[in-house]
Amino acid sequence: MGLALDEGATAVLHGDVPVGAVVLRDGEVIAQRHNEREHLGDPSAHAEILALRDAAEVVGGWRLDGTVLVVTIEPCPMCAGALVAARVDQVVFGAADPKAGACGSLYNLCVDPRLNHEVKVVGGVRAEEAAALITGFFDELRAEP
Repeated sequence: MGLALDEGATAVLHGDVPVGAVVLRDGEVIAQRHNEREHLGDPSAHAEILALRDAAEVVGGWRLDGTVLVVTIEPCPMCAGALVAARVDQVVFGAADPKAGACGSLYNLCVDPRLNHEVKVVGGVRAEEAAALITGFFDELRAEP
């Protein structure tokens, strides 16, 4: 989670919401990214999506079974859907997202038995730090004239 938090902090440098994600396989980091929606002008450039793309390139295909994605905030519906589609084994997140979370808060896409794959979900890892990163970003944004 430390690497994901560091990635999230990097997103602030180009005006993006500080979310970071890391993909692990066999305990080794194979991809790490942060949000780049503002930077790239791409609505799909969430940290999770970018990290999954990089991980797929590393493994040489879209099937990411045997991987764990660690992310600072609970994935949204788009990202949770990508985790299922990529056959990721597990997602570990920091802070819950009561407004858009799709791994237990609003929806529970990763463990919906109607889908063709289930992703194990572990939430609340270093949640206070992850929440502080996001909260601090938006507090600072609101404070600007």
